[in-house]
Amino acid sequence: MLRMDHDSETTALTSGFELGPIRPPSEAYSLLIRATRNCPWNKCLFCHCYKDTNFSLRSVEEIEREIDAAREMRDRIVEASHTLGYGGNVQLAAAALLSQPYDDPCLRNVALFLHGGGESVFLQDSNTLIMRTPELVRILIHLRDSFPGLTRVTTYSRSHTAAHKSLEELKQIREAGLVRIHMGLETGYDPLLQYMQKGATSEQQIAAGQKLNAAGFDLSEYVMPGLGGKAMAAGHVRETTRVLNAINPAFIRLRSLHVTPTMPLWAHVEDGSFQLQSEDDVVREIAGIIEGLEVTSELKSDHILNLLMEVEGTFPQDKDKCLAVIHEYLAMPDEERLNFQLGRRMGLYETLSDIRQSGRHDRVADTVRRIRERGDDVNEVIRHLKDRFI
Repeated sequence: MLRMDHDSETTALTSGFELGPIRPPSEAYSLLIRATRNCPWNKCLFCHCYKDTNFSLRSVEEIEREIDAAREMRDRIVEASHTLGYGGNVQLAAAALLSQPYDDPCLRNVALFLHGGGESVFLQDSNTLIMRTPELVRILIHLRDSFPGLTRVTTYSRSHTAAHKSLEELKQIREAGLVRIHMGLETGYDPLLQYMQKGATSEQQIAAGQKLNAAGFDLSEYVMPGLGGKAMAAGHVRETTRVLNAINPAFIRLRSLHVTPTMPLWAHVEDGSFQLQSEDDVVREIAGIIEGLEVTSELKSDHILNLLMEVEGTFPQDKDKCLAVIHEYLAMPDEERLNFQLGRRMGLYETLSDIRQSGRHDRVADTVRRIRERGDDVNEVIRHLKDRFI
């Protein structure tokens, strides 16, 4: 068993660095370095994060010290892989460390980073491009010098911020080592952008996306099926498709809407001014977007809130495959679609084919029966199960 809680190693491994609250699912094995705190916009109705917080920039010196702290933790784990019987296998030593009940989230993040290969860093929080370009470049160079094995450094950015950076600035940032930008497109429908207080227009989104592509970034655009509710669903599908086609990002990531009481949008749901769509309506909306896509992007459904996780692939060649999954689901009888929805939220189904496993199917069907027997609404139970994923 890997032990690092004695003598001088304790101080070195638990000196710590700041961790922000979120990162994309695709950055699960990334080292997390907090470049800014919270969100400079912080007004989106569908967002639950950063509420009651103030945005602040961090000094370059402070960020560099925390990169150094992460590097020292890395070095100690590497050293332990040689001295504690792991034959220099860093991933094995990191896995052993992760199996122990350490309370230090920073140490666990470094161990997870090494367990995943030690190749990627995600710069937190919500809008790193808001940093002055020379300062961000300096941070990126320090990261590259401290972790020479990195193959990918990524971050979040608002489209408004990226659109206001010059192409030359963006090229400098890309050349310094920032590879991928995660950006919340959410929708391309201007009335919906305004309603959700997104702080961007569709034309700003297009300008930002095209500029980031021109600078050489792998752009990852997030789309939120269901965001238009019942009233703006058609415009949401039509205009989101238009904007995505104009940008042609490297990745299109689906993040289906789910509203909880922690979000400002909840008040609109409660008073009836925003009417949520059903799971089936959201699936139809995804089909509408896919049907209109004319891109060479990779479509990803890598968030647990999405119902049909296997609706993903590289376009245009996988478009028909994605639509086939949706059509198969929508062709199922009502009770079977409800069974799949509940089974997904219970964690029993991952793909549509799982419903054909009789043991799982019967377990879900029995749960549906018991919910109804006690007089509860199955859809309301599903909604509460989804709350766990926010």
